[in-house]
Amino acid sequence: MNQKNSTAYKIALTGLIAALSYVVFTFLQIKIMIPGTESATSIHLGNAVCVLGALLLGGPLGGIGGAVGMTIGDLLDPIYITSAPKTFILKLCIGLITGLVAHKFGRLSACTDSKKAFKWSLIAAVCGLAFNMVFDPLFSYFYKLIILGKPAAELTLLPNIAATTINAVTSAIVSVAVYNALRPALKKAGLLPVVGKSEK
Repeated sequence: MNQKNSTAYKIALTGLIAALSYVVFTFLQIKIMIPGTESATSIHLGNAVCVLGALLLGGPLGGIGGAVGMTIGDLLDPIYITSAPKTFILKLCIGLITGLVAHKFGRLSACTDSKKAFKWSLIAAVCGLAFNMVFDPLFSYFYKLIILGKPAAELTLLPNIAATTINAVTSAIVSVAVYNALRPALKKAGLLPVVGKSEK
């Protein structure tokens, strides 16, 4: 695959990640309304798609794909529309952190050992999603504190922590499982994107 085709392929995959994250977040979520507020939290696998994108394409492209897809999902839902800027920032960060660990430290796309690939994909996913577990509830709290006031921010904090934790665990399992299932087939077909120094 030459550089031109590689770039076009990566752009196409980024679009696919964006579309997939939108579909998974929008149509496969369990929305939980928070009593006493007009806010909601949700159980979903949108973060898994974001992590998968970063494992396949690297942090910037994977993060952008996941962030764009889930932000569009927020913008099209009246309950989540005010959370759209927060979603874009946090999902982009999940991708950037996952991609940094996977491809800067683990050299994942150049890895020839399946056990090593599994190890680094798991470490990278845990790092990206651990960031989200900490900063999503914090970001949400201060964001809602400014927009909706202290009572609403306090009422949503614990449900957000619980949902974010469940999402992190399930997303780590699903993204790592799917990546390691896809990786051998993509590599055999010459379609596994090359990320990092090995690209040159």
